[in-house]
Amino acid sequence: MSVVKWSPLKEIEDMRRDMERLFEDFIEPLPRRRRRWWGKPTEGGMIVPNIEMYDRKNEIVVKAEIPGVDKKDIDLTITENNLVIKGEIKRREEVKDEDCYVSELTYGSFARSIPLPVEVDSTKAAATYKNGILEIVLPKKEEARPKEIKVEVS
Repeated sequence: MSVVKWSPLKEIEDMRRDMERLFEDFIEPLPRRRRRWWGKPTEGGMIVPNIEMYDRKNEIVVKAEIPGVDKKDIDLTITENNLVIKGEIKRREEVKDEDCYVSELTYGSFARSIPLPVEVDSTKAAATYKNGILEIVLPKKEEARPKEIKVEVS
């Protein structure tokens, strides 16, 4: 057995590196399309679809990744300042645990509440679902639209 010199600075450096790794894992966006919190993939957990939201002058566009979901299993709720996307990813066929080598696909209910940056007119909203991407177009209310004022400079 060899004797290794103990260094308190090395202990502190190891702890710092472990804390950095912990925060990177928590903050860094996951490479997968859905995140599961509080559980292993086979246990419960919450599926959170990734989104993209941007402004198109008179409307807000929200895109969500939800592959493997049937249109009939998607539920949208729109208020003046909030969008809620709910749905369920159903398993197509049953596979016994003992027959499964790898299982990384996630199944179950999902929900995502998205605060909107401006008030929208929910009566004129439109949604399309193609190739696993849900696109929601939300027209801005008249008061929230940008106004162009011409000013003559003399």
